[in-house]
Amino acid sequence: MRIDFVTLFPELFAPVMGSSIVGRAAKAGLVQWGCVNPRDFAKDRRRTVDGRPYGGGPGMVLMAQPLADAIGSVERKGSRVVFLSPQGKPFRAATARRLSKVKRLILVCGHYEGVDERARCLFDEELSIGDYVLTGGELPALVVADAVVRLLPGALKKEEAVLKESFASGLLDFPQYTRPRVWRRKAVPEALFCGDHGRVERWRAQAALAATRRKRPDLLSPLIFSRASARPGD
Repeated sequence: MRIDFVTLFPELFAPVMGSSIVGRAAKAGLVQWGCVNPRDFAKDRRRTVDGRPYGGGPGMVLMAQPLADAIGSVERKGSRVVFLSPQGKPFRAATARRLSKVKRLILVCGHYEGVDERARCLFDEELSIGDYVLTGGELPALVVADAVVRLLPGALKKEEAVLKESFASGLLDFPQYTRPRVWRRKAVPEALFCGDHGRVERWRAQAALAATRRKRPDLLSPLIFSRASARPGD
């Protein structure tokens, strides 16, 4: 996979893209990445990439031309161009799985008060990592890249881990425990020491359901609805 970040602040990416699982994936050749700066495609000496909004108002707006030229410099056949902004569709685990199958991913980082509306034709989709506003799209782009790269075959030492983590089945992950067996008078559940694989899996399934009901009950309604609608004879 190839990931290109279209950003005004390319210096932000190396520390994250060169570390942990993403960094190992890059060293192993599973992912290549780079940054392209719209300022390099500005038409004036000051490398201007923004302007005041027509109609007045606070802030500045990213100009369409530098952005289009920056994207065009790295776009190839089969590329998926994603714009990161608070107005986009929510980024979810299913989105990460879908994007992990793309050969060339271009993540465009928004800034200021947004982009010239005419530039939106450049994007295949618009994503948001939450209902809040950040200084720019760099952090959301890194979130997307991290979530996508870890799903690439070979990125994780144990690839089956992605099949059992939170959201893989629609539920949160089950609680995890490690040494010591008792800590501050709190013991690890006995079911995890029984040696019966089936019993352990049943405990984990029940614990995952309980954790989801307690922490994210909003996830249960669509899950229950989808399972009910799939029953034969309905």
